[in-house]
Amino acid sequence: MNNDTQRIVARAWNFAHVLRDVGLSYMAYTEQITFLLFLKMADELTKPPHNLPPKVPKEYDWTALVSKEGEELETQYRHTLEELGKRSGMLGQVFQKARADIQNPALLRRLIDTLISSETWSNLEADVKGDIYEGLLSKSAEESPKGAGQYFTPRPLIQGIVDCVRPTPDDTVSDPACGTGGFLLAAREYVLKHFPKLDPDQRKKFRTKFVTGWEIVPNTARLCVMNLYLHGVDTDPSPVNSGIDSLVKEVGGNTFSVVLTNPPFGKKSSIASSNAKLDDDGEVEKDDSTYSRQDFIADTKNKQLNFLQHVMSLLKVGGRCAIVVPDNVLFEGGAGEKIRKSLLKNFDVHTLLRLPTGLFYAQGVKANVLFFDRKPPREEPWTSKLWVYDLRTNLHFTLKTNPLKRADLDDFVACYHPANRHERKPTFGEGTPEGRWRAFDYAELVKRDKLNLDLFWLKDKSLEESDDLPPPAVLAAEIAVDLASAVDRFQSIAGKLAK
Repeated sequence: MNNDTQRIVARAWNFAHVLRDVGLSYMAYTEQITFLLFLKMADELTKPPHNLPPKVPKEYDWTALVSKEGEELETQYRHTLEELGKRSGMLGQVFQKARADIQNPALLRRLIDTLISSETWSNLEADVKGDIYEGLLSKSAEESPKGAGQYFTPRPLIQGIVDCVRPTPDDTVSDPACGTGGFLLAAREYVLKHFPKLDPDQRKKFRTKFVTGWEIVPNTARLCVMNLYLHGVDTDPSPVNSGIDSLVKEVGGNTFSVVLTNPPFGKKSSIASSNAKLDDDGEVEKDDSTYSRQDFIADTKNKQLNFLQHVMSLLKVGGRCAIVVPDNVLFEGGAGEKIRKSLLKNFDVHTLLRLPTGLFYAQGVKANVLFFDRKPPREEPWTSKLWVYDLRTNLHFTLKTNPLKRADLDDFVACYHPANRHERKPTFGEGTPEGRWRAFDYAELVKRDKLNLDLFWLKDKSLEESDDLPPPAVLAAEIAVDLASAVDRFQSIAGKLAK
């Protein structure tokens, strides 16, 4: 962030503490800023030098709001949110199920005057506005891991993944669990940086069709839509499918050339039907059941395995995918083994990045990034060699004291060799036992019990030296995750024995 961006984020966050004292959560505060920012920017764009047609009806626009005082201001704000939530496109999605949580007119006026009105937002570059908003989202995630945190993938990790996949203007990029839009925005930023001169057709496609996302939680989808809008995406219909469980319906012809995603880590699937209702908090009411889709290889209640199957269906032939998956997706038997077998045969599964703990707001999560390309049908397996980079063993990160930086992924990206991944060279060997990068042939993989892809070879120093142990909180969280995984396995075995 530059100094101006940091100044605005700091000012916004200082005001958050004021509202926190009157009972407004950080996540709710970010939402209220979302509503006010949209109204202010929509108003600015109707004036010189932009002179665009108004997006917001006159009776509910920024001028109508700020002209009110006291109780009339609070009433106007509440009616504005209610009415705009009935509209279509990105406007309707930003205000869908919106609630006026700032019910103190004096605080509302103070927020309008000291933060929103004091800046001419439309004059700021898209990346500056986006950085400000993402700064707020990041702080919301830090302060409330059960809120924004569960949808927030660390930006350095996203950037490293995108630098490997290398999207182009001709791609169509999808995230079926887009959260606040991190992957979609990073893909756009990559194209803008590496392809500065787009022709008119490419510019139109880039503005309207380049990114598509799904987000089951409407409140989170709202943040994603606003994030995209502040980064320069302005299209109708909205590129974000809100309140829709992307796993429910079969893909059909709606496929993409790039899929980048970090699906929810919750293990059980909770299906939201096409006519699902929203509860009072804007969450989708769900039924615990098994997804049954003709394009799925196996029926399972494991949501993570279902997301893997879903992205396999989402990819066009020749398409590239990078998906964050927890360890159990790599070793679970039954449906997991069946899915991995199909994945290795029908896709070129070429890279696995073992992630360290301490990256996500759910502490102790052990996750990986799996990279694969879709190929046309043939008898021989498409996967010939799986390259694995171990960024986990003997490495410890934390969210605040030692957060992951993009530079921490430099060696992985260099080993990945995005320019030509067929020219890779291992760093592990007889003379380099500490090397973190090596390949496993397909023949080796299929001989492993249950086609287990949880691959590691480095000696874990923490098993011998207490000084290398992670912090107690991280260690406890890792133990909890391991115990939960063990319980799941025992329950699965018990269920099979009962039959």
